[in-house]
Amino acid sequence: MSAYLVVGAVLAVVAGCGTDREAPVEAVGVVDQPAPASGEVDERNARRAALAAYSGYLAVTQEASGDSDPHHPELTAYLADPLLTRVRFTIRTAKEHGAIRIGTLRSDPVVTAVDVVSVPPIVEIQDCLDATGWRLVYAEDERDVPGSESTRHLATVTVARYPDGRWLVNTGAAHEDQPC
Repeated sequence: MSAYLVVGAVLAVVAGCGTDREAPVEAVGVVDQPAPASGEVDERNARRAALAAYSGYLAVTQEASGDSDPHHPELTAYLADPLLTRVRFTIRTAKEHGAIRIGTLRSDPVVTAVDVVSVPPIVEIQDCLDATGWRLVYAEDERDVPGSESTRHLATVTVARYPDGRWLVNTGAAHEDQPC
């Protein structure tokens, strides 16, 4: 069981899943801007909207993970597949093993690429995730799950603008072999 939860812990870091009951990552808010009349997306607004979506994603996945709720209603406000399915799977797996995430997940995202002419427009974000204070614990007594220690490492995500105007995080990867 510990090995399965460790794999879940790694996926949770990739997905930004967890909870921070003490000091949650604050969501900047979803930026649902209608497309300009010409259908073009402004690069500055794309950066801002993508960072807001990413911040919201971190906050809501932490809340959902702390509540053991893989169907938290706000997950779809910030996430799209395939990442949405991975996040839900990670939360459900932890729940089935009686585990949740508590503590602090620190984030320092930077936009590394913006492509407003692609269909859909996309923004790539690189983050130094500090998950050292973000613990996978048994919900019953908050004992650490053995082998689930978290690290400070590089993470990357892609945020895409969907036809309804929402910017959603749809892919993500943790690069635990690359400390930051």
